[in-house]
Amino acid sequence: MPLKKELSYLNLIILGIAGAVGTGALFSTAGMASSAGPGAVIAWVLGGIFYLFIGLTYSEMSMNIPEAGGPSRYSVYSHGRATNLLNAMADLVWYLFIPPIEALAVVEGLSYFYPSLLTPSGTPTIQGAILGVILLLLFVPFNYFGVGFFGKSTTSIGIGKLALYVALALGVMALYFSARNFSAYGGIAPFGFAGIFSAIPLAMFAFGGIRVIPDYAEETKVRHKLAAAIIVTVIGQTLIYVLFSIAFVGGINWSAVSLSPGNWTAVTNALPGNPFVDLSQSNRALLILALIVAIIGPFVTGYIYLGAGTRVLFAMGRTGLVSKLMKELHSTYSIPVWALVVFGVVGAILTFLTAPIPTIYSLISDAVVAGYLGFAVNPVVMISMRKQFKYRLPGGPIIAVLAFVFSSLIAFWSGWPSVPYSVVVIALGSAVFGVLYRVKQNLFNSLWYMVYMLFITLMTYIGSDGALSLLNFYLATALVAIVSAAVFFPWGVKSSLKNIVVPSEEEIERS
Repeated sequence: MPLKKELSYLNLIILGIAGAVGTGALFSTAGMASSAGPGAVIAWVLGGIFYLFIGLTYSEMSMNIPEAGGPSRYSVYSHGRATNLLNAMADLVWYLFIPPIEALAVVEGLSYFYPSLLTPSGTPTIQGAILGVILLLLFVPFNYFGVGFFGKSTTSIGIGKLALYVALALGVMALYFSARNFSAYGGIAPFGFAGIFSAIPLAMFAFGGIRVIPDYAEETKVRHKLAAAIIVTVIGQTLIYVLFSIAFVGGINWSAVSLSPGNWTAVTNALPGNPFVDLSQSNRALLILALIVAIIGPFVTGYIYLGAGTRVLFAMGRTGLVSKLMKELHSTYSIPVWALVVFGVVGAILTFLTAPIPTIYSLISDAVVAGYLGFAVNPVVMISMRKQFKYRLPGGPIIAVLAFVFSSLIAFWSGWPSVPYSVVVIALGSAVFGVLYRVKQNLFNSLWYMVYMLFITLMTYIGSDGALSLLNFYLATALVAIVSAAVFFPWGVKSSLKNIVVPSEEEIERS
C-alpha cells in the first residue's frame, strides 16, 4: 500500500511558509538584533538568498526522486549507507528538537495568563514542562488522519496564522515605529558584516520550513510544481521575516525596556520573554493579537515539523537504518503510523528534558546546527546523480557549489560550542544505529563527509567566535568558503558510487 498523493500546490506553499513562520520570526529576530542591530534586516535578506540556493538543490532532487523524507535518503543512492546514516542522523536531530522548541514557545505565550508556568528566570517550571509535553502530544492528531486531512487543515489554519502574523508586524510598526533606531545608534550595521553574518544562522532556523516540501514530495499530486512551490515559499518567508525585523528594530522603545539607547547587545536580556509580546504591552488590542500569535503560531509550526520529521524516520526505515516498523503504513490513513508514534513520544521526552534550558535562543542555535550540516550533503548528491536526471536546473553545477558553500558558512557561523555539540550528537547517534543495524558498507565513500564535519568544527574552534580566536572573522569565513568549494565539494562528488541508479516511483513505493 503506497502513500497517498493528496497534497495540492497551495497545500505545499502554505505547508512551507506556515511551517517556517513560527518561533523563528518571534524569537530569532530579537537574537539577531542583539548580534547585528538593524543589520538583522540585511541578515534576513541574505538568509533568504542563501536558502534559495539550498532550496533549488532540493527542488532538482525532489522533482527527480519524489520520495517521502527524500533529503534524508538521496545520499543512499549516490554514496551508500554510511554517508546516508550520517546525513539522516543530522536531519533527524534537527527535526527532533524543533517540535519541542515550538511546544515550549507556546508555554511561553501561555505564561502571560499563567505565570506559574515559568520560573523568575524564564525557564519552565515542572508545570510548564508537563504542559509542553501535553502540547507536543497534541501535535500528533493533526498528522494521524491522513495526508489529505493534514493538507486541508494546515492550509486553512496556516492562511489564518499568516494573516495574524502580518497584522502583528504591521500593528507594531503603526504604533511604535521609529526610523531613528536604524540610523542613530551606529547606523544600519553597528557591528559590521561580522555581526550580520553571525546573525544568519538564527535566520536559517526560521527558513527551515522549505525543507518540509521535499519531505512530502511523495505525497503530492503536483510533482511538476515542486520546484515552483519551493521558490515561492522562500520568497514568501523572506518577505514576512524582513517585515518582522523592520517592525522589531523600529519598534524598540529604549526607555520602556530599561536600556540605554543603542545597546543592541542587551536586547535579548531586556526582552527575556516573547519579544513581540513585550513590545506590545502598552496597547491592549495589540497585546491580545501578540498573545494569540505567540500561542497559535508555534503550535502550527510544531505539528507541521512533527509530520515532516516522521517522514525522515520513515525514510530511515526504508533504508534499514532503524526498525522496519518505521516504514509501516496505517491501513486506513496511509501514514507512517509507527514512525509518528515514536517521533511523538521521543519529542515529548525531549520537551520535558530540555525545558530547564535558560533561553529558547540557546536551544535554537545549538540543537539545529546538525540540520545545517545535513544541508551540505544534498548539493554533492545532486551533482553526483544529475547525469541520470530528467529534470535539471539551468546552471545546476554553480547552484550546487554555492549551496554547499552557504551550508558550510551557516554551520561555521553558528560558532562554538554549537557545532561540536551537534557533531558529537550526530557521531554518537550514527555509531549506535550503525552498530545496531550493521552499517558497514561504503565507509570509504563517507570519509569526505566525516572529515568535512571535523573541518567545520576545527574552524569554529580557532575562529574569532571560537575557543582560541586565532583567526579574525573575515579570514576564517574566507577559509571556510574556499576550502569547502575547492576541497570538500569535489572530494564529495568523487566519492560517489560508480554505478548510480535513480529509482523509479514504483521502486520507491515498493521500498
